[in-house]
Amino acid sequence: MNFILKINQESCIACGRCVRICTSKIFTQEGESKKIEIENPENCISCGHCVAVCPTDSITHSLFPASKLHAIKREKLPTAEQILLLCQSRRSNRAFSKVEIPVSTLDLILEAAHRAPTAMNSQQVYFTLITNPKDLQKISKFTIDTFCGLMKKMEHPLLKPLLKPFLGGVYKMLPKFRKLKAEYDQGKDLILRNATAVILIHTPIESRFGCQDANLAYQNASLMAESLCVGHFYMGFVCTAFQQDKKNKFIQSLGIKGKVHAAMALGMPEFMFTRYIDKQDISVQKIK
Repeated sequence: MNFILKINQESCIACGRCVRICTSKIFTQEGESKKIEIENPENCISCGHCVAVCPTDSITHSLFPASKLHAIKREKLPTAEQILLLCQSRRSNRAFSKVEIPVSTLDLILEAAHRAPTAMNSQQVYFTLITNPKDLQKISKFTIDTFCGLMKKMEHPLLKPLLKPFLGGVYKMLPKFRKLKAEYDQGKDLILRNATAVILIHTPIESRFGCQDANLAYQNASLMAESLCVGHFYMGFVCTAFQQDKKNKFIQSLGIKGKVHAAMALGMPEFMFTRYIDKQDISVQKIK
């Protein structure tokens, strides 16, 4: 990636913030109050930390022109108590109404997801928003069909003795799979629960940290959805079904290139939760 990186030595106060914040160790300073130099700029991962941290705007990075730089007004940020309350209030809400989610609301959720950090600043997390009812139904049917195929293999009299010792936990899910199938046959979709939108979060297949990056994005999206009073839940069954599709034929039919690591079902809720419930006591191991 071609870019220009330089320091205005006249305005630089040699505070050393760029030296301390740069993960690629591009900025060097031999001692306090000494001139800061740039070494091996080809190692830059274009995270923008240096530009964002400089108190005198002395660092110029051509990938981050003035139009991409925005002052942070910390007095406008939510308090720690407000953030914690948002986390405490967040619950999976599967009671969706038929009201469509406003486009502007979906855009905010996607923007929040996009803002999540990525390993080595790869920024290779992509999103597919699905609101077409026919495509939503395809996702449910694919998931049900996949689990039916798994059940058939797991219950095969010749395969069961071989599989059960290794898939004991999966066998415990068989009653759940049967219920999903039975309800689906009766016209009740327990996969999407009448969600009006789905966000699939995916990365290139070769991405080493794709799963981690995608799920970090999901957490951002989930908190934004909660703040906007949009019901949502993690589509674990759908993600599991995608994992069984080794050749990715289904997600390719949706126009997706890569691998889906996280999926979110969304809908405007019929009602909101009025209280939050404490979880089990926190378990923390502190090593000093």
